[in-house]
Amino acid sequence: MTTINKVMLIGHIGKTPEYRKLDGDVSVVSFPLATSVTIKREGKPVEETEWHNIVLWREVADAASQVLEKGKLVYIEGKLHTRSFEKDGIKRYATEIIAQNFTLLGRKSDFAPPADEVAV
Repeated sequence: MTTINKVMLIGHIGKTPEYRKLDGDVSVVSFPLATSVTIKREGKPVEETEWHNIVLWREVADAASQVLEKGKLVYIEGKLHTRSFEKDGIKRYATEIIAQNFTLLGRKSDFAPPADEVAV
């Protein structure tokens, strides 16, 4: 039987995406993404936020580095990936979303350049 590893998220970018070039001129962009849900706790609405580690590679990373910014609302589609590493002699694990594509969401004004950058 075939298995599926698919993740779809809509959330806000938590900090300025980090763009790097690795050996072999391979591009990578990484950033935290916040998704929130409102639940009722003791009859009062409470917002719970989950943080996801997003990683984009190669051409998708190059495109993301041009348009993604802290605070922007974005749709991410990709797959879960868990990697291990050693830190201070202790084996640790990190689960990431390897994004295969993304779409900026929001109002048209969210994509307009700031007023001081508008060409006349």
